[in-house]
Amino acid sequence: MAQLPILPGSTVVVRDVRSIYNGYRGFVQRLSGSRAAVLFEGGNWDKLVTMPIKALEQA
Repeated sequence: MAQLPILPGSTVVVRDVRSIYNGYRGFVQRLSGSRAAVLFEGGNWDKLVTMPIKALEQA
């Protein structure tokens, strides 16, 4: 099955063993070049992190 493109609004999971966000699920807010701004929500906290698109996997 072909992988769907990652677009704003997509739910993604971080797949980068070097990242402290490895395994976290978030929502893509915007794309810029080869990077994506991903919003992570966790109970009483929200965090917007910019990371390489290649480190993300469609959930």
